[in-house]
Amino acid sequence: MLEAHLATLTDAQVAGPSLLPDWTVGHVVTHIARNADGVRLMLEGALRGEVAAQYPGGIDQRAADIAAGAVRGAAGVVSDVRASNQRLEAAFDAMTDEAWQGQGRSVVGMVPVAELPFRRWRETVVHHADLGLQYTWRDWPAEYVRLELRTQTMLWNSRQSMGLTGLPAEALAVDEHRRVAWLLGRATIEGLSPAGLMA
Repeated sequence: MLEAHLATLTDAQVAGPSLLPDWTVGHVVTHIARNADGVRLMLEGALRGEVAAQYPGGIDQRAADIAAGAVRGAAGVVSDVRASNQRLEAAFDAMTDEAWQGQGRSVVGMVPVAELPFRRWRETVVHHADLGLQYTWRDWPAEYVRLELRTQTMLWNSRQSMGLTGLPAEALAVDEHRRVAWLLGRATIEGLSPAGLMA
């Protein structure tokens, strides 16, 4: 769905603002492509029996790569996403049972490579909505929402006093899509402050 939607992008849309502060649509699309390359690097490292960095140059490289790619036209960013997705799919196909036991070094620390398929799914689904075009958090797949809600609720609970406090009643009163979007900082819920999990 993402690639099909991106195929309709115009140069004007790519240069226009996304829903993310200070990022154009071009920034978001380029980030999706560079994330694919970063996930691929961690997979390939695990396949070699190594712990590879998602971004070998760290946060500075990540920011520079996104900034450089964001200024291209629609054709450039779309072809970048397609090519990076193809490379990532090949890396997934090459993984062995042993390699799936490995780890990678993401921008937030060590991560089991077994978690990378879901993390990549999150990147594509959430950032698809961040483009601010036709697709919104209301369109997120139900299975993604179910899995993400479990993950983010556990994270929420872990950050409360004694780790025992459940989600606020206001959050439980809304549908699961809005609840997940609130937990990810993509939606508001009346009576609640931002969840703050993405900081």
